[in-house]
Amino acid sequence: MFSAFTNSLKIPELRSRIFYTLALLFVARVGAYIPLPGIDPHPLQEFFKQQAGTAGGALVGLYSMFTGGALTHGAVCALGIMPYISASIIFQLMTAVVPSLSRLQQEGDVGRQKLTQYTRYATVLICLIHGTLTILALENPSKLFPGYDLNTYGPIVVSSHFSFLVTSVILMTAGTMLLMWIGEQITQRGIGNGVSLLITVGILAGIPTAARDTFHLFFKPVGAGEALGLPQAVIMFALFIGVTMGIIMVVQGQRKIPVQYAKRVVGNKVMGGQSSFLPLKVNYSGVMPVIFASAIILFPQQIFSYIGAAFPSLHFFADLSASLQRGHWMHYAIEGVLILFFSYFWVSVMFKPIQIADDLKKYGGYIPGVRPGEPTAQFLDFIMTRLTLAGAIFLTVIAVMPDLFLYYLNVPYSVAAFFGGTGMLITVGVILDTMRQIETFLLQRHYDGFLKKGRIRARSANPSGMTGEALSSEAVMKLALPMLGLLLLGVGIWAFRLLTK
Repeated sequence: MFSAFTNSLKIPELRSRIFYTLALLFVARVGAYIPLPGIDPHPLQEFFKQQAGTAGGALVGLYSMFTGGALTHGAVCALGIMPYISASIIFQLMTAVVPSLSRLQQEGDVGRQKLTQYTRYATVLICLIHGTLTILALENPSKLFPGYDLNTYGPIVVSSHFSFLVTSVILMTAGTMLLMWIGEQITQRGIGNGVSLLITVGILAGIPTAARDTFHLFFKPVGAGEALGLPQAVIMFALFIGVTMGIIMVVQGQRKIPVQYAKRVVGNKVMGGQSSFLPLKVNYSGVMPVIFASAIILFPQQIFSYIGAAFPSLHFFADLSASLQRGHWMHYAIEGVLILFFSYFWVSVMFKPIQIADDLKKYGGYIPGVRPGEPTAQFLDFIMTRLTLAGAIFLTVIAVMPDLFLYYLNVPYSVAAFFGGTGMLITVGVILDTMRQIETFLLQRHYDGFLKKGRIRARSANPSGMTGEALSSEAVMKLALPMLGLLLLGVGIWAFRLLTK
């Protein structure tokens, strides 16, 4: 594996792409530390430090993680790349329901360029709205961050007037557009996955803080409480390895549907007659259901909180708002239902079994034992429905995992965030995709990839000629192994709690 990294620097084109990507990522990280003129980030950082471990602090910490810490620094890139991602998701969903946008998507490069232009316009609009609300909230932080006391932490905005609002919104919008340009340049001229790499680098920027908090967790200063011992450290390391392996297995897991192509005579040539497979991913929706569920469950919690604060006699709304916060069972029950719903919603919008069945029929392909046309579409929908259920259960467990370490094992949030959750899912997925693309360059130049006995590539030929029954049993084993890993994970958590009592 280490030789693959050295071999990647021997290819001139790949070496230039890697250095170009690193240079742009460095520029993006610099933008996360340049504060806006008129903002004092020290009170905000002190408040986040005091609120770490609470429900509100964990929520703001999650958003700060996506911005790479730019929010806590009051930086020019405080909005991060999230407005561009939000605009991309909006148009991606609209192409499935708006006929005019769907036709643009099918027009080739010209249509995709128009959709990209519309996405950029929507990004600017979202930045203007989001930036204005953020600046107004920073001027009165007690409304945005419950528990913020101006007498304790001090004001965040030291230059509160209309010109400051206008200049700050323009700078924050420019920072997001700069990140969008950097992401596009990395995708075109770098190693690919530009926007995803920006988010991943922002998440990985918290590793030094997590390492420091982990060190203090096991080696506390004198008078700071009892430190955890070596057995707890070994169990935490084993749990981290187990969670990472489980995420990799399910993210890479797929059900291989065998496809046979009939022989066709074109002129004097006989074409077709070969076998392949159709890969159906276990976690087809990726991390999107977790993001949607976390965003939607926040709205009723905030609304009930405001109603309870405005009308103290209505204790019901205050209690309901408290029960919807992270750390309560109702929050996780509703989040699990929302993840299940959005998993099926995303698959229903993005996965088109009828179109796949028509394409197979057009090119002379068929699934052995299944009739072409409508029966093939029903078969694919049947398989995908069950795979989506397994993927939704996996996403729910991964989304709850950091809170389990945070609230029940008293692990700092900076450390618990690396034991699952949205950030861990994005990091693992992007790293695997990046390694796959670099491996493609290496294999084209006759170098070994990162793994000699098993390529990272998710799509390859089916040389063994396995039947549908054998593939079905293989898929069952792939789903059974993560379940066994989760069982061992539960045993490890129980042992950790037993040793920490």
